[in-house]
Amino acid sequence: MSALSEFWHLTKACGRPMAARVSRWRSLAQRIITLSDTYSSWSDEKLLELGKDLRWRAKSGTSLSVLMPEAYGLVREASRRAIGQQHYLVQIVGGIGLFEGGLAEMQTGEGKTLTATLPAFLRALPGRGCHVVTVNDYLAKRDCDHMGAVYEKLGLTVGCVVSASEPDERRRAYWKDITYATSREIGFDFLRDRLKVGAKLDEIHRPHLFQTDGMSDDGPVQRGHHFALVDEADSVLIDDAVTPLIIGLERENTPAIEALLDWSRDLVPQLTAGTDFLFDPGKRTVELTNAGTRKVVLASKPPLLNSFDSEKLYTHVEQAIRARHAYERGRDYVITKEEEIAIVDEGTGRVLDGRKWQAGLHQAIESKESVPITAETGEAARITVQTFFRRYENIAGMTGTGIQAAREFQRTYGLGVTTIPTHRPCIREGLQPRIFTTQDAKRKALVPEIVRLHQAGRAVLIGTPSVEASEVLGKDLRARDIDCQILNALFHEVEAEIVSQAGQPGRITIATNMAGRGTDILLHDDVRKNGGLHVIATEMHTNRRIDRQLVGRAARQGDPGSYQFWLSLEDELFRYLKIEKLERLRAKANPDSEGELPLRWIRTFRHMQRVIENHERKQRKQLLKQERNREKMCKAMGLDPYLELAE
Repeated sequence: MSALSEFWHLTKACGRPMAARVSRWRSLAQRIITLSDTYSSWSDEKLLELGKDLRWRAKSGTSLSVLMPEAYGLVREASRRAIGQQHYLVQIVGGIGLFEGGLAEMQTGEGKTLTATLPAFLRALPGRGCHVVTVNDYLAKRDCDHMGAVYEKLGLTVGCVVSASEPDERRRAYWKDITYATSREIGFDFLRDRLKVGAKLDEIHRPHLFQTDGMSDDGPVQRGHHFALVDEADSVLIDDAVTPLIIGLERENTPAIEALLDWSRDLVPQLTAGTDFLFDPGKRTVELTNAGTRKVVLASKPPLLNSFDSEKLYTHVEQAIRARHAYERGRDYVITKEEEIAIVDEGTGRVLDGRKWQAGLHQAIESKESVPITAETGEAARITVQTFFRRYENIAGMTGTGIQAAREFQRTYGLGVTTIPTHRPCIREGLQPRIFTTQDAKRKALVPEIVRLHQAGRAVLIGTPSVEASEVLGKDLRARDIDCQILNALFHEVEAEIVSQAGQPGRITIATNMAGRGTDILLHDDVRKNGGLHVIATEMHTNRRIDRQLVGRAARQGDPGSYQFWLSLEDELFRYLKIEKLERLRAKANPDSEGELPLRWIRTFRHMQRVIENHERKQRKQLLKQERNREKMCKAMGLDPYLELAE
């Protein structure tokens, strides 16, 4: 598009860059729809022929931006024929933004999965691979199966990688034109390839002039990192940014180690906070004081511990304190049927299969819960999520809540965030929050409100911060003879079915979180007539984006809907405050006879949320700086930063 045209759109938008981008993309989208309509009279064979022609031109060096109108128009028509869905104008606008290397903020229910087919097809044309990244295996398989028909109608191949995939299956999937997978699977496959061939992997992945489209049975499973399209990008690229992907070396559990874990666990109740150790609830850090170290040294010990030095004892005691005070069952982890500790993702409420806390913390929690102790792992290869995705030549993302993290997306990944207009006007109604001094007071007022909504024929979605909280609320409702569905980390395998039924009349669904569930809540006509889905947020999360993900489930695609926050001074948001500050805060409260506080207290909650957000943002920024320095140091020393310095 010419500079004159860009200037015209900027003028039209009164100098607002985001509005100017949307105006320019909307104009281009109108042209694409017109072009797509001309393809409607073409035969399937002619569509396939044009798809192959576009691929040949892309491989010959024609700019993808030149091919975009034809490619997007072709995908729109192929989608209509293959799956009976045709892209709306705003979905094409989002697809243009994704191609231009940005992050498209599209509201829940606006069809991000269908939108993704546009940039995925276009970026796959040069034949260097396109990775569509989802948040779990279920969505990867579902989207691959459903959208694969669109790509195949135009001559492209589609593959899927899930946790159960064998190495040969993974290799074949990555050599397809488009590959659906989770960030975890793609990241671990990179590390396994790195372990196999070392730093030579960078040279293998580099495109060559006479590169052939073959794959070796004994070579790396991946063929490079050309383009990644990340669904729920804020969850993957921000919330999980500092999560390390680690290929571990299992260390043998000895009787001495198990005795040390049990001894540390039993010693913790004898230690006093503030005197023997300092605990920061916000950072979840523990440090023994001089008095505490003396108690550790002088405490009676079984003979098996004689082989450990004092530093080893201090480290395990500190981890035992963290396990007892900083990590709660039902909030941070659950115990599976196999008596294993499974970590729960705060952002999504899902179990993180196969992940463990490091440095002995996981084993300390196992000892605390009296479940079988697993072996501690060392590190053979390691990379963080943010460092891995920065390796891609091109990256784009979709999310319903990205604008709050716009500066971080730009700084870390070079992604500009653009809010895409909704297909239909949003008529979501926000009710004034209600604030209480205690959890009990809040629950006593909340349960009758849920009963009232239930009797009014509304569908109700209730967001809770933890598995335990969802179970307690469910018990209170059942005591009133109100049936409810509970969606949390314990029922991961049936979440799609539960979510899909959440819009039925009188249906009450309690969910630990609604980030990345990937299933639309379709409203029954009776629910729509009675006011639509009502969302109740029983707490504020540590991040505004997670709150928006929950609230965004109401009033999708022009449907009616409403939401309301129910808060208390005992909410988990305040666990980041030191005890003395929290006590001073609660002393200021002057509730009414029902334990409810004035609306002005909402400022305290929002302030706490901003403080925690800033703290977490600074942590990610500091870690990114450390990783950049680490890579520079490794290159200067001729080392592989993902292998040699893994601990």
